[in-house]
Amino acid sequence: MAEMVVERKLFPWNGHGVRNSNDKYLGDILANFKRGAGDNMGVAGRLNDNADITAPVYSYWPNDYGLYNMAGNVSEWVMDVYRPLSHDDKSDFRPFRGNVYQTQLRDAQGDIEQKDTLGRIQWRDVDLEKDNLSERRNYRQADNINVLDGDVRSSIYYGEGDESERGNKLMYEFGVTSMITDQARVYKGGSWKDRAYWMNPGTRRYLDERQATDYLGFRCAMIRVGSPVGLGTKRR
Repeated sequence: MAEMVVERKLFPWNGHGVRNSNDKYLGDILANFKRGAGDNMGVAGRLNDNADITAPVYSYWPNDYGLYNMAGNVSEWVMDVYRPLSHDDKSDFRPFRGNVYQTQLRDAQGDIEQKDTLGRIQWRDVDLEKDNLSERRNYRQADNINVLDGDVRSSIYYGEGDESERGNKLMYEFGVTSMITDQARVYKGGSWKDRAYWMNPGTRRYLDERQATDYLGFRCAMIRVGSPVGLGTKRR
């Protein structure tokens, strides 16, 4: 976010507004979003974003990397499991919450098992004894989704003595039900159904990974290949 502020960006485009500042396209809306109650595309005259619901991919301008609809039109799932304080708990380079460590299935001779009927490699969760996790420094169990959540299982005292007694002494008693679970995944980007606020990359919401909506989808993504600075100023 700090870099975006320095570069005058709140959204994937320059500036703090949602209209094009180029003389040729002056005033054109830069993304598909909801301006207000009942106003999905404008109510009279020339329509604002020309879309009441989703719009074709190339209806608006791409960002600096040539990617379309990085804000607006359809929100997208991300891999992270949602927690309200994730930004405070994990302030690091490309932090991620939701690790479940696995290893390939192997036979008695140590060879990798045959692929399943769909041609996929078979995996299993790592095990403390089988995979010598006690010798690792970064994790000691397969499922680390709820690590440091504040309950007994995520505390440093888990496995030592009577859990129920220790939990009553050390753990805060809160409601037994919550929408924030290990199945709550983050989604971002804003959509045709959202106000402009949600198009800011710093905003995030959550939904149960087993549910679906008419404004939420997926985006194919990959880690950059090569040097972070590219070829620089020199010609190769």
